[in-house]
Amino acid sequence: MAKIDQILLSGNSHATVNRDPNLQRGEFGVLDLKLSASGVENLEFIATEPHPIAEQLFAGAWSACYTSAFQIAASLKKVTLPSDYSVDIQVNIGQTGAAWFLGAEFTIRAPGLETEVVEAVAHLAHQICPYSKAVHGNIEIGLNVVTA
Repeated sequence: MAKIDQILLSGNSHATVNRDPNLQRGEFGVLDLKLSASGVENLEFIATEPHPIAEQLFAGAWSACYTSAFQIAASLKKVTLPSDYSVDIQVNIGQTGAAWFLGAEFTIRAPGLETEVVEAVAHLAHQICPYSKAVHGNIEIGLNVVTA
């Protein structure tokens, strides 16, 4: 698997379970998209630009799927997730020499949990999530965990 030397374009997503379905966060030319994911209610793709790029759409779809898988993984590991946990995915397209590649960077925010616990849940979620399975071994995926 090759690493990207030069990132040319990124698409970002932020998925969280919205506890207040009347709350709108998109402003200044952006919108919030309500997503569907098996077993997850009120999932949102927050502050999407009106004309998203392919990398952003892929990041958003992956976020919806992965967030659901993350909840399943937490349940399997008997971990109670904080109500304000979230998943950010940045999908990059870039080059190494003349070749083009995709890459992804995950940031999982789970205030109050131990970093090692979140990492274990995140790795199990990648084994469950069909999007993660589809790209496994094909693109570089990074993981950042924020617990504060």
